[in-house]
Amino acid sequence: MSASPPGGGGSIVGTPFRMEEDLAERLFPPEPSEIEWGLDRTRALLAELGDPQRSAPVLHVGGTNGKGSVAALAASVLQAHGLKVGLYTSPHLLSLRERFRVDGAPVRDQVLLSEAEDARPLFEAAGASHFEAATVLAFQVFRRMEVEVCVVEVGLGGRLDATNVVEPVGVVVTNVDLDHREYLGNTLEEVALEKAGILKAGVPAVVGEPRPALRRIFRRVAEERGAILHLVEPDRELLQVECEWDGTAIGAETAPWGKVSLRSPLVGLHQPGNLLLALRALERLPVSIRPTRTALGEGFSQVVLPGRLQVVDQAGVRWILDVAHNPAGARALSRTLDALVPPRPVTLLAGVLGDKDWKSMLRPLAERVDRVLLTDPPGASEARRWDPQRAARYLAPLVPTEVRPEFAEALRLAKEGGSGSVVVTGSSSVVGEALRRLAPSAKLSAP
Repeated sequence: MSASPPGGGGSIVGTPFRMEEDLAERLFPPEPSEIEWGLDRTRALLAELGDPQRSAPVLHVGGTNGKGSVAALAASVLQAHGLKVGLYTSPHLLSLRERFRVDGAPVRDQVLLSEAEDARPLFEAAGASHFEAATVLAFQVFRRMEVEVCVVEVGLGGRLDATNVVEPVGVVVTNVDLDHREYLGNTLEEVALEKAGILKAGVPAVVGEPRPALRRIFRRVAEERGAILHLVEPDRELLQVECEWDGTAIGAETAPWGKVSLRSPLVGLHQPGNLLLALRALERLPVSIRPTRTALGEGFSQVVLPGRLQVVDQAGVRWILDVAHNPAGARALSRTLDALVPPRPVTLLAGVLGDKDWKSMLRPLAERVDRVLLTDPPGASEARRWDPQRAARYLAPLVPTEVRPEFAEALRLAKEGGSGSVVVTGSSSVVGEALRRLAPSAKLSAP
């Protein structure tokens, strides 16, 4: 399969985009125009560097949506348990460094550059993609910093994703939906097979996908590979659910800890399912790294995940920032808006990348707001720019819609009135730039 999977945009506090581009250029050689997608290059690079991915146990987290929440929850709990935790995620909001975290703090530029120095010629000779290089770099950094456990989020799909070189002690697949069709397939069944590609022999696998036809695919793959499968059933397993603007609470029975009641600051009607997935994955970890009941409660309550239904109340306006970058994410955001009812009037400020199904993303949101502002995602490449004027013509019959290509101008207009709510969504760069301007002291990255 010849393709170059898309990368994420971003900026760092203080200087948007250019500084991040400079860091990426110093870490990685230019990306080849044609990349044969697979695991051989990543495995070969890691072998050259002494297989750093084997230096600590790995929890591998995949799925279409929710994997960032599950990964962050698991990492937070393991850190509360007293372990040194490496967390590798993508994309980032403000800084490339957010993808490489140790005990919750992004790794410093100098550490990344030092580890990349020896590897860069190998990346260039192998024709590695930026994501493959970043994945190898993550394991190098985690080994250097002597982490005791790694939580690794799948970048794209699963079966052929560069992270699928790990030999995990646990696997999570949150759900299945259509996204990145050019890489993963045009049917849910095709996508499910790609996601199921991270299941491994003898490894506990927790899967949250609810649809029977897709659950059968996971059962079949688990049987073929000898994975230990648990298909989560929230309706049966959740004894208590509370969803409010200040967070989410669940209750459940567990094998190692008995009945637990857990609260998290993560917001959204989809979060009880994510909390349950993280709980089931954590209780199935090897005893040597399985957290205590106390660490479980502390980790859930202290998790930080910016840009995922994050609420910022400022100068009379409730800002709701969510990287709902595909139709399933937009539907989840829409359900939360219905249930929690933000203060009116509600403005939607959205910027979408050109390779996304923006009609399916924006229509359900537009039906729930009082006006729409469309903008260009900051830092988007020409190849991934969308046409906000076309989107405005599509939405205009539903709701008053304006286009402001410059993000700063769109944000200024969204603030006008000084009351109600503003929902900021679309690409990670839109949400990241909004956070940079609205909440520069937000806990996004360490100094």
